[in-house]
Formats: sequence, C-alpha cells, structure tokens
Amino acid sequence: MRVFSGFPAGKAESISLPEPFFSDLLPLIDDLIELKVTLACLKRLATKSGAVRWITWSELIADQDAVRSVGEAGEAGLKQGLERAIARGTLLRVQERPSGEVLYFANTERGRAAVAAIERGATATTIELSASAPNIFRLYEQTVGALTPLIADELREAEKEFPAAWIEEAFREAARQNARSWAYVKKVLEARERRGKRDEADKRDVGYKWKEFLEQRKRRDEDNDAGF
Repeated sequence: MRVFSGFPAGKAESISLPEPFFSDLLPLIDDLIELKVTLACLKRLATKSGAVRWITWSELIADQDAVRSVGEAGEAGLKQGLERAIARGTLLRVQERPSGEVLYFANTERGRAAVAAIERGATATTIELSASAPNIFRLYEQTVGALTPLIADELREAEKEFPAAWIEEAFREAARQNARSWAYVKKVLEARERRGKRDEADKRDVGYKWKEFLEQRKRRDEDNDAGF
C-alpha cells in the first residue's frame, strides 16, 4: 500500500466543495473512478474565475493530477468517470452550436441556466459576459435576447454615453411598445438626449430673459428715482 506523507507545512491552497457533496452526492457514488474524476472536475471548476464556469475535455485530459488519479486506466478511465458523473447528474454536458465544442458544467443553478441558454443558441462566452457584466447586458437579454460580441461592444459604448437611468427606461419603453430590438432602444436614448439638450437650451434662454427683465426693471426704477 502506498502511503500519504501528510500535508505540507505552511499555507496551502484550499479547494471548497458544497456541503451537499458530502451529505447527498458522496453516498450515491459507488465507483472509485467516477469519484476521482468527479473530484478532478469540481477542482478545476472551483479554481476557475468568473461567474459562469465550465471545463472542456481538452482541459481535463491535460490535467496531470486527474490523469494520475485514474492510474493505468488513463484516458479511457477519465472518459468512463466523466460519463458516469454525467449520468449521475453531478455534471451537465452541452454542445455549443457555433463552435461545436462540448462543455461541462456543474449541476448548479447557474450551470443549469447556462446549459439552457446554450441550448437556445447562446455561447458560453456571451453567458459569462452577461452574468458578470453591468446591468445593461442583463437588460438587453431580458428585453431583446441573446447577446452577440458585436452587440456587446455597442452596449459598452452606450453605457459610457448615456446615464444608467436613461438606459433602463429605454429598455422599458421598448418592452412596452413590443419593439424588442437594440435599434429601437438606441433611438429612444438618442431622442432623450436631443430632448435634454433642447430643455437645457430652453432653461438657459429663460434664465437669460429673466435676468434681462430684472436688469431692465432695475434701470427703470433708478430712472424713476432720478426724476426722469
């Protein structure tokens, strides 16, 4: 029997697992390779950054710790464990339509939502962008539909140009009018901007006229005091 020499001294990186893994999932796993591959996948997911996390087969096969964990079973063992984890419901598998790449998500609320979005035609990149990006992206998806990289660039520019309150109201107006397109939302924003400039000009004009009136009245009062 090979023995473990113990955890090293000093601070070591920690990997967290949700409590249901131990209470609900672990008692169900009856295959050692499945358990090892499940842990390897959860480790990779836990060490990734971003609001939406996924792994690919190429990432898993390149993980030397995962490969060593299955010993002589090698690549076939990884595939076997992966298939069992999917069948168990621990992991979710989905194929992106544009790239054809197969992605694996943990069976969490976010993972299920991501898989559903990809099945509707979204990509993992746009889902990640939407999940971690500013509110304008969420407004777009809720009102119009799935993001594309081109639209994402336009939304970023719009967010720099217009106040957040204007953007939110423009999307609401699009929903009220059932005109669910970015082109319509942008027209609403541009119209609001033109209206705002006109209002500002009117305010300046009114202010100027009021100031002129006060000056004229002051001069009249002074003339009256002088006896003219």
